[in-house]
Amino acid sequence: MLQLDTIIVGAGLAGIGAAVHLMRQFPGQRLAILEARGTLGGTWDLFRYPGVRSDSDMHTLGYRFAPWPHPDTVAEGEAIRQYIHDVAHQHGVWPLVRLHHRVTAAAWCSQQCRWTLSVDRGEAGPPLTLHCRFLLLCTGYFRYDAGHQPALPGADQFQGRIVHPQHWPQGLHTAGQRVVVIGSGATAITLVPALAEQVGQDGHVTLLQRSPSYIVGLPRRDRPAAWLQQALPAPAAARLTRWKNILRSHWGYQAARRFPAVTRRRMLQGVHRAMGGLDDQQAGHFAPRYAPWDQRVCFTPDDAFFAALRGGRASIRTDQIKQLTPNGIALTSGAHLRADLIVTATGLNLLALGGIALSVDGEAVDVGRRFSYRGMMLAGVPNLAYTFGYTHTSWTLKAELTAQRVCAILQHMDRTGARQCTPQPPAGLRRGPYRGLTAGYVLRAARQFPPGGDQGPWRSTHSYLADAFASLEPVDDGALRFTPAPR
Repeated sequence: MLQLDTIIVGAGLAGIGAAVHLMRQFPGQRLAILEARGTLGGTWDLFRYPGVRSDSDMHTLGYRFAPWPHPDTVAEGEAIRQYIHDVAHQHGVWPLVRLHHRVTAAAWCSQQCRWTLSVDRGEAGPPLTLHCRFLLLCTGYFRYDAGHQPALPGADQFQGRIVHPQHWPQGLHTAGQRVVVIGSGATAITLVPALAEQVGQDGHVTLLQRSPSYIVGLPRRDRPAAWLQQALPAPAAARLTRWKNILRSHWGYQAARRFPAVTRRRMLQGVHRAMGGLDDQQAGHFAPRYAPWDQRVCFTPDDAFFAALRGGRASIRTDQIKQLTPNGIALTSGAHLRADLIVTATGLNLLALGGIALSVDGEAVDVGRRFSYRGMMLAGVPNLAYTFGYTHTSWTLKAELTAQRVCAILQHMDRTGARQCTPQPPAGLRRGPYRGLTAGYVLRAARQFPPGGDQGPWRSTHSYLADAFASLEPVDDGALRFTPAPR
């Protein structure tokens, strides 16, 4: 049984970034990163479907300490994977990563002031037990082993192939095929233009959606960023570009929430321009029933999605599935879509804190019933933090704030001799207003995740600017209880 100072669970974008922050602040600390899969990269290594790319601009999705080095502000999945690997090598993180280490349970003992982790190594070796002083979970928010796959009536009759984007087969043949992509979220909007290129002139791609989403075109390259890079030294240009994009995202989101009718009108006008005009029936495919940012807005770089529709290589249909047939999909309207390949871009299965079974002094922790302190710690759970990013801007922005706060907490503990740091909610704390997304895959699992409170550092802001200012507050803010080791 090995005793460590800090264990990070997850070697994705958040986990690698957190390791760099900890290594800089605590050069002598005994640190390990446990990764369940066979390589690092997390989401960006798992997803391999055609066209996979960032939804956020890379100047904010990338790390503040390692500015994004490429001209494209929207990057392909392979470029992001390589970026994460490069950062891990350049900052000495690779030797800390232990692959094929899946944490199944974590138990806190107040008497010993430590976590005991149960680790499954599968075929890589026998189960392992590790101890640590502080535990940081960077496990993402969805199940890696299974995407959301709704039941499709008649699926056993379909003679073609059904594929979920989360488990895209290598070498899947699509040339000349008729492909139906089911869904209307970011993954579907990414897949359609990429598949339209693959199927060629003899094939066709149809987006089948139950209801529309907001789709907004954005340039693949950031021209102001390119100008700043030419006019200023690289570090200054990177900082200015990052803050430019942070403020643009922040105010764009705030404007959408405060003036939804105006934002909706502008978004739909953008679709009309990108499509070269639409009649009323066509416009209905792009007019959601909800307000902007009630669900995630889908972005398409350089209007690639609209270009695929305009060029006739792809089409869009708003309807519902009645059942699958041997050669396609029968719709409730009576129409039939022929298909050789069906892609179910139907969302994710969410999973709180990697599904790790947590306990404190023998008592199981129900994560969904524990208030969240600053969106990063659980009420009544000592020496544990987790990373959960923003839904309307770059995940990494929140991840870096969390890592910095963890470093500040550990520094305070070292300075004061404290061995335990436990968030303690005030009496009468109530659930705060829910400010997350209303997408089906989110609402299905909302009760798994810790709620925010209605006051102080327990309130969920969903705002990088608010959280950045709050990060300047002292660590000993009255909500954290620091205690020495028991006698």
